[in-house]
Amino acid sequence: MTVVHVPSPLHSYTGGRSQVAATGPTLSDLLTDLDRQFPGFRFRVVDEQDRIRSTILFYVGGKVTRSLLTLIGAADEVHIIAALSGG
Repeated sequence: MTVVHVPSPLHSYTGGRSQVAATGPTLSDLLTDLDRQFPGFRFRVVDEQDRIRSTILFYVGGKVTRSLLTLIGAADEVHIIAALSGG
């Protein structure tokens, strides 16, 4: 299981939890597992063209990625960062 750190704007999808656990060999698979556990989660971070939304960053094992094909290592943690918007 991979620990996933969830930003506060997405807590409403995870029952208020800032950390959840998911499985999957790639970031895409991990997000599919999160969506199974928390319906609607994937759509908040991935758009209709199956690309990471421009307002979202993922850190996998401490490195930023914009690819859903990024491999998740056994010891990796995933951090989801949501950009703030507004004025």
